[in-house]
Amino acid sequence: MSGRGLVAFAAAVAATAGLVGQSAGAPAAVQQVQATGLQQQLDTLLSDARFQGSLVGLVVRDATTGETLYDRNGSTRLLPASNTKLFSSTAAMHTLGAGFRFHTDVLATAPVKSGKLRGDLYLKGFGDPTALESDYVALAQKIAAAGIKRVDGNVIADDTYFDAQRLGDSWAWDDEPFYYSAQISALTLAPNTDYDSGTAIVESLPGAKVGAPVKLKLVPATGVLKLVNTAKTGAAGSANTLSIERDHGTNVVRITGSVPADDTVGQEWVTVWEPALYAADVFRRALTAQGVRVDGNVRAAATPTTARQLARDESMTVGELMNPFLKLSNNMHGETLVKAMGAVAKAEGSWSAGLGVVTQYAQSVGVATSTIRLSDGSGLSRKVNVTAKSVTDLLVGVQKEPWFQQWYDALPIAGNADRFTGGTLRSRMANTPAANNLHGKTGSLTGVTALSGYVSTKDGRKLVFSMISNNYLTTPRPVEDAVGITLASWTDQAPVAATKAAVSPQTADDECGGNDWFKPC
Repeated sequence: MSGRGLVAFAAAVAATAGLVGQSAGAPAAVQQVQATGLQQQLDTLLSDARFQGSLVGLVVRDATTGETLYDRNGSTRLLPASNTKLFSSTAAMHTLGAGFRFHTDVLATAPVKSGKLRGDLYLKGFGDPTALESDYVALAQKIAAAGIKRVDGNVIADDTYFDAQRLGDSWAWDDEPFYYSAQISALTLAPNTDYDSGTAIVESLPGAKVGAPVKLKLVPATGVLKLVNTAKTGAAGSANTLSIERDHGTNVVRITGSVPADDTVGQEWVTVWEPALYAADVFRRALTAQGVRVDGNVRAAATPTTARQLARDESMTVGELMNPFLKLSNNMHGETLVKAMGAVAKAEGSWSAGLGVVTQYAQSVGVATSTIRLSDGSGLSRKVNVTAKSVTDLLVGVQKEPWFQQWYDALPIAGNADRFTGGTLRSRMANTPAANNLHGKTGSLTGVTALSGYVSTKDGRKLVFSMISNNYLTTPRPVEDAVGITLASWTDQAPVAATKAAVSPQTADDECGGNDWFKPC
C-alpha cells in the first residue's frame, strides 16, 4: 500500500490528551497512569494480529532529554538483525575515527636488479573492504613505474592482519554461498561500487540459439573461481530457471537451469572461498597487463617484517564508508570494521577483540552492556541479543559525538527513492510525514524485523525510537511503517488521527521490504 494509503486509514481509537505514562506490559501500578493519545495509538498498532504468538519491543524517547514517551517490552532481549550495525558503526567512528583509511601494501625483501625482482612480491592487506579491481591495477602500475619488469618468485597473499576465522559465530551454513555472507579477510576484493567484498559477479547471457550453452562472464576476471556450466538457452518467453551456486569449501561454481533466448544480461553474486587468493590473482593479472612478468604462482604466507614497501593503495575514509555500509546494510563492512577495531585498539584482528571494543564504546555512551550480547558486527549471527531500550540509549548517547552528523546522514532515509540516500528505506513511508524525515536502520532475518532511528514530530520535536519484532509468521513490517508515520505526524497541539498498518500480502521474507540484502531492490 502507498504512503498516502497508510496515512488515509482512520483508526477506531480516538486520541486523547494526558500525562506521559507506561504502555501495556508495564506493572499494574504504572498502568494506572493515564495514557497519552500517542501511547494509545501505539498500543493500538501493536495489538495487530501479526504479533499474536510473537514478541515486539518498542521504545520511544525524546532525543534531547532522553525522556521515555513509550515503552512496550523495552527491556526484553530480542534478536535485532541488522540493527546490530548501529553498535558496530558508532564504535568504529569513535575508535578508528571518521578520517581513518584502510590500506593495501605491495612489499618485497629481495633486491631488484636489471628490472628483475629476485624473489617474491608480497601483497599485504590491512582490511580494506572497498578494494576494487581498479585499485589492484593502480598498484600494478606503481610496480611497473618503479622499473620492475619481472618477478622471479611468487605473488604472496598476506591477510594475517586479521585472524583466520572467515565466518561469524552461528552464521547459517546455507547462507555461506551468498554475497551477504562472504568470508572476512584482511586482503579481499569487491567487484562493484556497492563494495561487496569477498564476492565476484557471474554475468549470464543466452546463447546464440535455443539449446546452446548460456554465455558466462566473471567480473572481475579471475582464475580462482571455476565455472561448471550446464545451463542451456531456452525458447523465447520461457521461464528463467538459472541457478548459480558455489560448492561449499571450494571455488567451484555450478551454473544450471535455463535462460530464455530473449533475456538480457543477468548478474548473480557469489562468495569466494579464501578471498586473499582471489585478490592476489586479480593483482597478478594486473601486473601481467602492465608488462610485469611473474614467474611463480599465487600462494598465501605472511610478509617478513624486514620487507620494504614498494606501493600502497588507500581506501575512502571510515566516515565515507558509513554511506554504503549503512544505506545498503552491507554485512561485510560491519565485520571488517569489528576486526579492524580489534587490530587497532587491541593488536588483535579478531571478532572477540573487536566486539570487546564495540561493547566498551556502547557502555561509554550509556548502554547497560551487561543486559545485551553482541556476537558479530552485522547482525547475521543468531546469538546477538539487545533490547529496544539499549538501542535508544545508544541513539541518544551518540548525538554528542563530533562525527554524529556524518553518521546520521549515512542512515537510510524513509521514502527517498535515491538508492544511496534512501537506502533500505527508499521504498518505505513514501509520501507521508515520515518521508525525508525519518532516519533509521532496518533489520531483517527470517522471523525478525527491526527499525530504529530518529524522527521529528509535526511540532519539530526530535524523537529516538527502536522497534524490534521476533518470531512472527507474517511480517509486521507495515506496522513498523505505521509507527514511523505516527511519530512523524504527532503533535501535542491537537489530537491526530491514528495511522493504521496496511494489510500486506508479504510473507516474513518477502521483498522488497523483507531481507535487507536482496540485490534487485
